[in-house]
Amino acid sequence: MAALLGAAVGLVLGLTGAGGGIFAVPALVFGLGWGVPQAGPVALLAVGASAAVGSAHGLRVGLVRYRAAMLMAGIGVAVAPLGTWMAHRLPERWLVGLFAVAMMVVAARMYRASRGGAVDTGNAALTGDAPQPPCRLDPATGRLHWTRRVAGTLGAIGAVSGFASGLLGVGGGFVIVPALRRFTDITVHGVVATSLFVIALISAGTVANAWWNGMHPGAQGWMFVAGAIVGMLLGRGLTPHIAASRLQQIFSALMAVVALGMVAKAFGA
Repeated sequence: MAALLGAAVGLVLGLTGAGGGIFAVPALVFGLGWGVPQAGPVALLAVGASAAVGSAHGLRVGLVRYRAAMLMAGIGVAVAPLGTWMAHRLPERWLVGLFAVAMMVVAARMYRASRGGAVDTGNAALTGDAPQPPCRLDPATGRLHWTRRVAGTLGAIGAVSGFASGLLGVGGGFVIVPALRRFTDITVHGVVATSLFVIALISAGTVANAWWNGMHPGAQGWMFVAGAIVGMLLGRGLTPHIAASRLQQIFSALMAVVALGMVAKAFGA
């Protein structure tokens, strides 16, 4: 069961580049009966390992914006312990409630993107009908044109992602992907590849901190991690053959259902 749940999480992460990590904690909570504080670090381990595998191709073909990724990940790793500290001091009910809210936000964004909102925004930017993003690529080099504003924007994205990783045990892709789409003109494939690389780095730092403080996945946890890696490989292979819009609609609906289930678990009788 742990391996199958992990494979499902890895599959979603591989197909979308974001959103898979948001399923990891509910999979462990509902599927294996774990608590959120226990599930968070193991979920991050699975998400980080599968994201590392998924980002390998992006690194090979040059899609990963590694300087931006290193900045976001460095700040994210530094902020993540604050989220972890808060996770161990908030009541379980409120943690589950916060997680459900995050899932509903991701579901709404994913559904909106599937209806063409993200595509329309991109076309508007290209035609000059929308303001240019603060983080832009240099046409001469194809790399980000670094300024203080660019560094500050990317650093803020990394900080929010790292805090969410520590607090909720998610990879942070649900923050990174829409933020990079909104504040940069990096291509969609570059955004996904960069997001996976940042997720891998932030997850590694957060898991290392949890391990230092006594976290051990156990047999079920390792099976979950192994399943996530296999699911990631399958998802990356299936991506070219599946309609992205339909996939996003299915995942957003499933995410909303899971979020409602978590609310019922947290605040129900």
